[in-house]
Amino acid sequence: QVQLVESGGGLVQAGGSLRLSCAASGRTFRSSNMAWFRQAPGKEREFVAAIIWGGTSTYYADSVKGRFTISRDNDKNTVSLQMNSLKPEDTAVYYCAAGPVLGFTGDKYPYWGPGTQVTVSS
Repeated sequence: QVQLVESGGGLVQAGGSLRLSCAASGRTFRSSNMAWFRQAPGKEREFVAAIIWGGTSTYYADSVKGRFTISRDNDKNTVSLQMNSLKPEDTAVYYCAAGPVLGFTGDKYPYWGPGTQVTVSS
């Protein structure tokens, strides 16, 4: 099992940056694929970014490509999401997720953090 806790959310102006972190505990973190999802009010949860267990491959939603960067540190059991050039439409609760299978839908990830709020003002 993997336990996840996100941090780093907050309020930022459009064009600004935030760095989200996800602290993981559990023996299977190093072999887990990790992802970030987000859910805005009244909208369905959507995929943001993913990184395979070894950190050598990353994947992004088209809406964040070129602005967001996902990374992981297997020695520190953390995964991060650097978010630059933020837009009001990036406002959402951001969730960290872990699982044995890499995918772009939430059903591929059995482990989730409680989420952290990101608000981008215009």
